Amino acid sequence: MENLAVFVGIDYHKDSVQVCVMDDTGRVLGNRSCGNDPQAVADYANRYGCVRGAVLESCEGSADFADHLLARTGWSVDLAHPGYVRRLGQSPDKTDYSDARLLADLERVGYVPRVWLAPQWIRELRRLVRYRRQLVNERRNTKLRIRALLREHRRPCSAPCWGKAWFDWMGQVDLPEDSRWILDRHLDRLQQLNGDVRVVEQRLDDVTKDDAVVQSLLTRPGVGPVTAWVLRAEVGRFDRFRSGKQLARFCGLSPCNASTGLRQADSGLIRACNKNLRSVLIEAGHRLKRYDARWSALAKKLREAGKPGSVIAAAVANRWMRWLYHEMKTIQAA
Repeated sequence: MENLAVFVGIDYHKDSVQVCVMDDTGRVLGNRSCGNDPQAVADYANRYGCVRGAVLESCEGSADFADHLLARTGWSVDLAHPGYVRRLGQSPDKTDYSDARLLADLERVGYVPRVWLAPQWIRELRRLVRYRRQLVNERRNTKLRIRALLREHRRPCSAPCWGKAWFDWMGQVDLPEDSRWILDRHLDRLQQLNGDVRVVEQRLDDVTKDDAVVQSLLTRPGVGPVTAWVLRAEVGRFDRFRSGKQLARFCGLSPCNASTGLRQADSGLIRACNKNLRSVLIEAGHRLKRYDARWSALAKKLREAGKPGSVIAAAVANRWMRWLYHEMKTIQAA
C-alpha cells in the first residue's frame, strides 16, 4: 500500500473537512469527514498509499489550511478556483461527498483549475491593503452622509469641500438641534477615520520599506504608494503569469467578448477580477495619460479615434500592465 499512488480531494469547511482518496485508475479508496486539522487529513490519506497530489477549493481559511498541510506532509497541494469547480460540479444532488470526489478526480487527471497559493506574508499584506480600503470606503460614505444632510437643509458653502475653511464653516453652520447633533457625530467619525487611514498607511510603509518590488514600483512615473501596495498585495509575483496579456486579464483590464455568429462585439471589461485592483490601475491610467509621454501619445491616438476618456484610461492601464509585466518579471527572477 505504501507504493500505491493516490490523490486527495478535500472539501473544506470551518469545522470539518471531507476527504476523498482516489487511486490513479479513479477508484475511490476512502471518502469520509475529518476534523479541521491537517494532521488528521494526513493520517487518513497516508494509510492508503503515497499521496501524489492534494487539492482543496479556494475559500476563506483554505489557504492557511493548505499551508499547514504542505508544511506537515510535503505533498503537492493545490488550490482550485471556486468558480470553475462550481460550474464543473453542478448537480441537483450536491453533497460534500461528491464535491471531495470531484476534486480528487480533477487532481488525478491534471484538470484542476489552479489558483496561486500566496505565501503567508503576502496574505498578511493583502489583509492590510483590504483593511485600508474598508476604511477609505467608510470615510467616503461618511462624507456622502454629511453632504446629504447639508443638502436637506439647503446649506451651501462657497469654500472648497473638506478644506480648513470648509471645516471652520461646518463648526458654525446653523442647523436644527438634532441635525446639528448628527452632523457633529459624522464629523467626529470622519476625523477618527482620517487618523485610522494614516495609521494603516504608516503600517504599510513600514512593512514594505525593504521590499524590492514595492520600491521598484515607486520609481515608475504615475505610481504612488497606494498603487504599489495594491499591486504587490494582489498580484504577488509577476513571474507567476505566462505573459503580460494574462496579467492584464487577471487585473480585469481586458475587453469582455460578446460575439456570436456574424455579430462581433465587446461588452465592456471582463467582470471576473479584483475590483479594488482594477480601480487602482484605471486611476493610474488616468495619471499616466497626462504625465508620461509614452502613454500620453497612446491616449492622444485613441482620442483622435473617437474613444471616450474612460475607455482610454482602461486601454492605457492595460498596455501599461503588459509592459510592467516584463519589467517586474526580470526583477523578481533575479
